[in-house]
Amino acid sequence: MNKNKSIEVIDLTKNYKLYKKPTDRIKEAFLNKSYHQEFKALDGLSFHVSTGECLGIIGKNGSGKSTLLKILTGVLSPSSGMVSINGKISALLELGAGFNPDFTGMENIYLNGTIMGYSKNEIDAKVESILEFADIGDFIHQPVKTYSSGMFVRLAFAVAINVDPDILIIDEALSVGDIRFQQKCYRKIDELKRSKTIIFVSHDMSVINKYCDRVIWINEGKLKDEGIPSEISKKYQAFMIGAEYKKYSLQEAKINENTSESNTVLFDIDDLPDELDMMGDDKALITGVALKDALTDQKISVVETNQQLNLLIRIDIFEKIENPIIGFSLKDRLGNMIAQTNSYFLGERITELEPGQNYVFSFEFCFPSLNHGQYTISPAIASGTQEDHVQHSWVHDAIVIQVLPVGYETLSGIIHFDDVTFSVLI
Repeated sequence: MNKNKSIEVIDLTKNYKLYKKPTDRIKEAFLNKSYHQEFKALDGLSFHVSTGECLGIIGKNGSGKSTLLKILTGVLSPSSGMVSINGKISALLELGAGFNPDFTGMENIYLNGTIMGYSKNEIDAKVESILEFADIGDFIHQPVKTYSSGMFVRLAFAVAINVDPDILIIDEALSVGDIRFQQKCYRKIDELKRSKTIIFVSHDMSVINKYCDRVIWINEGKLKDEGIPSEISKKYQAFMIGAEYKKYSLQEAKINENTSESNTVLFDIDDLPDELDMMGDDKALITGVALKDALTDQKISVVETNQQLNLLIRIDIFEKIENPIIGFSLKDRLGNMIAQTNSYFLGERITELEPGQNYVFSFEFCFPSLNHGQYTISPAIASGTQEDHVQHSWVHDAIVIQVLPVGYETLSGIIHFDDVTFSVLI
């Protein structure tokens, strides 16, 4: 195995036998007849992880991610294929993996250390660091079956990072626990990235985009795609909502000949540049967008906190759309959603949009208080309701804006725009 690769997986397959009822297992053993259906949890999967790389693994539930991790950590054996590991692995998988529920937290520390090949004296030297990071107090002397999920993950993560692994595998376990401990874990991951190989499994695309150097996308046991996290996460996002992902190009766009060009002049809306990322079903197409100062009507790309803005979105309609929803979102430079709004949320109901028409929609709003830096605006059109809708056109990062350094307050989570006014101009 190449010394520059920590993990190499070649044509990995894992089959499970599925039986309709328990007695079918016995019948198959004695009657020499098949009573099972074969399920391929992994189907010819191949990839590698370079030494010192942070690799993200994404995929919908049931795609084979957990099976893969269990094979990498030696919990399961593959049906066929090859797995090569160069280094010592420490894994934080689903809650309960590797811990004896009847043992105390302290006993489980020594159990895991022994499994990793450490002597008692070596584990003794690590205990203080583990206890300090876990910070669960006297519960360390109680059976772990009495722990809350938050206490459990505190101890499990503290053990995983303090056994000095060459390769650290982190599953969705960090989704539990309080926000302060999660941030503490992510700071530790940032530190470990400088010297360790990390595999990160998460459904949170903002985490994948921030911490991973590369991402692989597994679907139904097969490698569907791999590459730069920001690119793959957009494809995955489109896939999960049943939309088509593609590169946007006005030269190739289906622009209706009946669309009036006067709208572009009247409202001074910029055509979208080529090669923007978008997804949708081609029933509608966002063809232009402009951000203006609401008082001067001048197009801008630099904004201030509390500035009154007007966002114009031009959309061409190719098929009749009933109950349309027009909206936009604001993202930071890491792709984290900062704020969003839409016509449905604002209580502005539009009955339908007719094919062959060009519409211009306006959002007037007060820009929220954000840290200075670059942000992007992504417009979208869907139909249905807030809870159940279909995306017709969603353009990622259509506008890049610079927020001036006023108001240094850091905000967390998704916020709402203040005093939003929505209108249909045409």
